[in-house]
Amino acid sequence: MNKTRMMTLLLAMVMSLAVVSLLWAGTKVEDEFVMQTKEYKKHTYNLVHFTHKKHAEEYKISCGECHHDDQGKALDLKMGDNVQRCIECHTKPGKAPKGKGKKKLKGAEKRAYHAEALHQNCIKCHKAFNKSYKKEHKVKKGPAPTSCKKCHPGGKMK
Repeated sequence: MNKTRMMTLLLAMVMSLAVVSLLWAGTKVEDEFVMQTKEYKKHTYNLVHFTHKKHAEEYKISCGECHHDDQGKALDLKMGDNVQRCIECHTKPGKAPKGKGKKKLKGAEKRAYHAEALHQNCIKCHKAFNKSYKKEHKVKKGPAPTSCKKCHPGGKMK
């Protein structure tokens, strides 16, 4: 094999590896995962088992419906794009403080708490889905869970 041909072959191999590396560099998305956040020290309810693949493929929910910018606008994403974890923007673990003497938080202040942001996003979507499902199928109840026990297997942690 001559030198030019060898260099061309070597360059082609390097470029192929670079392309493959870029394709694999995106966020690895599990088909199903437990929504555990290492920043939490304590959970009140058992952790949600989220079916990412089912939401994306079966329910046809775009990535941007959950992954949004700081104004809540859906991001134009596709499977495998790098995304930030919820806790990176909704930085306060758990739910907003409640009770006597505590200021009742609303809007962005409340969504700064990770659990509040997740619950608002998930429940809002589930309720909207159920509403259209009930209308389309002429039934009284939709299949998307909207209560603690339906999302959190086993309910409260012991």
